Amino acid sequence: MKNKFNHVYQFKITLQNSKPPIWRRIQVPETYTFWDLHVAIQDAMGWLDYHLHLFEVIDPSTGIKMEIGTPEEGFEDYGGTIPEWKEKISDYFTIDNIKADYTYDFGDNWEHKIELENILPREDDVKYPICIKGKRACPPDDCGGIWGYEELLEIIGDPEHEEHEEMLEWIGGDFDPKHFDMKEVCFDDPAKRHKNAFG
Repeated sequence: MKNKFNHVYQFKITLQNSKPPIWRRIQVPETYTFWDLHVAIQDAMGWLDYHLHLFEVIDPSTGIKMEIGTPEEGFEDYGGTIPEWKEKISDYFTIDNIKADYTYDFGDNWEHKIELENILPREDDVKYPICIKGKRACPPDDCGGIWGYEELLEIIGDPEHEEHEEMLEWIGGDFDPKHFDMKEVCFDDPAKRHKNAFG
């Protein structure tokens, strides 16, 4: 963890096209890279980090939209992606440049809106990152994107549906789309996650 910092960035992360909205509010150290932010988003939302992801954000020094993520050979569409562990969030997010897009899983295409709400003084008795608020459960990975998720909720909510039992078993037997408890959020160490992912 990066311990030497004086400020934290407060972000609101909203899953696009989710109705009612699925969102989280998190605070992270100002020293975070985009890789660190990626891990915090995954953990706060409840994703499993099984798939590729990408940030799109305006570089305030040039006004050009940049793609920041994990460069992957064979994914030509993302050939211009800047390595996220080399880019600091403080170089991109400012009071005048508060928004970014974050896509997780290019198949299901989970699109998130990231909004910088505030830059705050660090509190000495708080362990960062921290999730301070949120609403509704994260959809399960691999359920087919936001439209597949809506269909899944319809099926598991209808005991008469022919796929009801099958989908309940797939989802683990129980799922409450309204449930979210910020006390259940557990943040992983981004350095350990990077080591596990890339060696």
